[in-house]
Amino acid sequence: MKLRVFIYQADEGGYWAKVPAIPGCVSQGETREEVKANILDALEGCLAVREEMAAQEADVVEELEV
Repeated sequence: MKLRVFIYQADEGGYWAKVPAIPGCVSQGETREEVKANILDALEGCLAVREEMAAQEADVVEELEV
């Protein structure tokens, strides 16, 4: 899966990033490398929570190979 990550310079120094496709998925870091690593961690957490919430609402959960 590929998602766009927007990285911004923070006014107070360092960087912050967001994933527009996943509302609320944001992170920050002192360097571009750090913010990229942090946003990947945040993205994994956001996707895990979304999957868990969707599974709780579903009547049946199945995996299909595509």
